[in-house]
Amino acid sequence: MKNLSTKYLKSDLKAGLVVFLVALPLCLGIALASGAPLFAGIISGIIGGIVIGFFSGSNLSVSGPAAGLTAIVLTAIATLGSWEAFLLAGLIAGGFQLILGFLKAGIISNYLPSNVIEGMLAAIGIIIILTQLPHAVGFDAINEGDFFHINKAGKHDMFSTLIDSINYMHLGAIIVVMVSLGIIIAFNKVPALKKIKAIPSSLVAVIAGVALNETFIAIGSPLAITPAHLVSLPVPESFEAFKSQFSLPDFSQIGNVDVWIVALTIAAVASIETLLCIEATDKLDPLKRYSNTNTELKAQGIGNIISSMIGGLPMTSVIVRSSANVNSGGRTKLSAISHGIFLLVAVVAIPSLLNKIPLASLAAILIAVGFKLASPKVFVHMWNNSKKFQFIPFVVTVIAVVATDLLKGVGIGLAVSIFFILRGNLKLAYFFKRENHTEGKTIQMELAQEVSFLNKAAIKQTFAHLPSNSRIVIDASNTVYIDHDVLQLIKDFVNYGCKDKNINVYLIGFRKEYKIENSTNHVTTILSDNEDKVALHEIEEGFKIPSNILKVKELTNAG
Repeated sequence: MKNLSTKYLKSDLKAGLVVFLVALPLCLGIALASGAPLFAGIISGIIGGIVIGFFSGSNLSVSGPAAGLTAIVLTAIATLGSWEAFLLAGLIAGGFQLILGFLKAGIISNYLPSNVIEGMLAAIGIIIILTQLPHAVGFDAINEGDFFHINKAGKHDMFSTLIDSINYMHLGAIIVVMVSLGIIIAFNKVPALKKIKAIPSSLVAVIAGVALNETFIAIGSPLAITPAHLVSLPVPESFEAFKSQFSLPDFSQIGNVDVWIVALTIAAVASIETLLCIEATDKLDPLKRYSNTNTELKAQGIGNIISSMIGGLPMTSVIVRSSANVNSGGRTKLSAISHGIFLLVAVVAIPSLLNKIPLASLAAILIAVGFKLASPKVFVHMWNNSKKFQFIPFVVTVIAVVATDLLKGVGIGLAVSIFFILRGNLKLAYFFKRENHTEGKTIQMELAQEVSFLNKAAIKQTFAHLPSNSRIVIDASNTVYIDHDVLQLIKDFVNYGCKDKNINVYLIGFRKEYKIENSTNHVTTILSDNEDKVALHEIEEGFKIPSNILKVKELTNAG
């Protein structure tokens, strides 16, 4: 559990509380939209936080029931004929995910271009805002969703619901959402409030929303928000009623072919969504850490097995909760684990109190999260840094995800991105050679004429396996083109990744348009320490490293 650290204890607990507030209605809404018992969503939220959080390969990812599986679950329950038979399919799906983890299938995430991931994040931000606007005005015909807009019939109808909500606006809900948003914005903008680190703005917003609505109810105001627009958590009247909410799989269906087909479908879709979200969450990580995707698949498998054993929905890593985690100050796995503990305590101890929370207050929290993901600055940044070769696939991904769903949208964006990559790399070949190296040595990485996105995985693996306390010289003297993804990978390694292992990084020959600072004047001093001296003019001519210094070369020569 080396990922857990007391250094971020306070910020992780605060973030866990915010994620809990976001996750609670999502768990209930997704269960309702899936045709499953409401408590099944709570179970998977708890397991996703505590169990998957513990075993996860990611510092910031938060797992739970996902809207991306809603239609599959709804259809599967009807096909299999019982909830218990579906639980068996979920258990088997978890086993398949464990196998995928051991087969190292997580490497697939390394081949997802950043423009597609950035587009997916921006699209999800837009969808979050659009799906929360009806809740903000007190029209809750659709349920909360992680990625897209699913109603009780399992259909996608976000835009029609937005139009309908205009005719059903409730002034009380609008007041609550405006006050809640005002509090969140004030905590981010007002200097005096920004200094308050102990209390998350989201919690203050929720408390204010509850206080406002309780005031409306107490004075008999028509502004009072009805129970239909509040959190709806199951409230068992006895311990026996509480136990009855758990279910066991129907193992008598083990020979049912349909059970195995459903299991394979869930395992495939859940694994793909998880890998997409892990890659996206790594993009949001302020510390720029890399997640072990194979470990994540194993964690998801364990989580889905346990969830299915006690009556929970299948789950994935989910970007709404993960992004809320990052934006609220979460920095280690403790934030995800604590959100699961908060869910557990809440359903056992204070379900009636939580049922007083207006969905409008929670909508304000999610709208703030969505705006950060889809800020106009994101679009400007993508245009300024990459022009059409990165910007067009980015925009296509945004539009496709909003217009369809997560997997289809990413697939369309990926196809467009691959088209641009292939067009720019028709004459390229990639050759990779790595020799053994030990601590204390100097390693040289030479980038040749063209370095494309397809080289990202090999370079990323090289960085990940560099020995501690070593020195690496990255030489771009011969390059004509370096892909934006690779440049960003190098920048992140220089600014963050190398510090964990005390690796000194020196850059040579990077052009001004790459927007990365060279450090050739520092290399001579470093290499001259107890080793052959290297003249500065030799560095500038291509860095003729002495024979007694070990080399690791990344060769991306034109074919």
